[in-house]
Amino acid sequence: MVERLGPVSMRILLITPGGVDRSGRERVIPVLLALIQRLARRHQVLVVALGQEPQPCCYALGGARVVNLVMDAGPLPGVGWLVRWRRFKQALGVHGGNYDVVHAFFIGGPSQLALMAGHLLGAPVVVSVGGGELVRLPQIPYGGGCGLAGRLQATLAIKGAQAITVGSRYAMEPLRSRRPDARWVPLGINFRQFYSSATRPAGPPWRLLHVASINRVKDQGTLLKALRLVMDAGGLTPSLSMVHLDLVGEDTLGGRLQQLAADLGIAGAVRLHGFRPVDEIIPLYHQAHLYVQSSLHESQGVALCEAAAAGVPTVSTAVGLAAELAPDAAWVVPRGNAPALAEGIISLLTDRERRERLGRTAQVWAEAHDADWTARVFQEIYASLTHKPKR
Repeated sequence: MVERLGPVSMRILLITPGGVDRSGRERVIPVLLALIQRLARRHQVLVVALGQEPQPCCYALGGARVVNLVMDAGPLPGVGWLVRWRRFKQALGVHGGNYDVVHAFFIGGPSQLALMAGHLLGAPVVVSVGGGELVRLPQIPYGGGCGLAGRLQATLAIKGAQAITVGSRYAMEPLRSRRPDARWVPLGINFRQFYSSATRPAGPPWRLLHVASINRVKDQGTLLKALRLVMDAGGLTPSLSMVHLDLVGEDTLGGRLQQLAADLGIAGAVRLHGFRPVDEIIPLYHQAHLYVQSSLHESQGVALCEAAAAGVPTVSTAVGLAAELAPDAAWVVPRGNAPALAEGIISLLTDRERRERLGRTAQVWAEAHDADWTARVFQEIYASLTHKPKR
């Protein structure tokens, strides 16, 4: 339980897709948990989670109250939403019906409910973009722009919310014409939890780390092809043949990545850890020489921030925060370009001074934009909105 600091200033309603498991360890989104803990130190916070648990329930977490609304599909279209809306109003009645601000993470179910709640409560609504809600990658397919429902949800959120935030300037691009007032607010991490020295024992062996669900938008296939090229460079630089890649994340591709690793002849250099709680991932950050990311899209890239706090530089495609941290705190390459990704990895593994300089610069950035910073910025946004009329 997080101790409150000072009197309650605001009543804040947060709506999330989940990521707030009562354990505080399993099935959590660490940046959301860190934000909730900090907001709850001064404010009264109610978190409504959509489908976190199989049954309706309520529990304390990080100084806040969490109410879980079960995701009922219903026999007919729209019935599930009516049931959820009824349960939501019941929860407000139990936990107090008046809130100063409603904040949705992210566009979709949370933003729809937030807009309805804002209308009901007469409260301003903040919506934070969290993934691919505003993009369209038809080749996968991926993104809210690929379907009518996703485009409609995005339009409603963009027009209806009093404030929109994004986690990177890269993610700001789709909003520039539609919401030029959108705010750049990366979701910061608990810096002290991940911190370690940027200095690592020199390889070999070299340790690469990647933390993300195994899926098509993360494009881990390109990462494995880059690893093959790095190991092939061991003919000229023998130490590069001793490179190991730790992949942490749930496999949603049914073993296809493992098969690709075997086909490329690098299965022995790749370890798939599956899903792991954050406390089990931290030691991997602390021993990694590089964090590697091959995504086709990132709205932010929270794992990059975690790696940065640990003093680990990133080699990434030019998406999310990596695009703006380069060249001083990250190395970025075009999407889908395995040779360029391999070149970045080789360049930093063979240049210790540059590798550690990028790691230290990234660490300074992560500390300056940690969870405390994020909480302060959101509180400023909330306070500014409570004195303005709704859109």
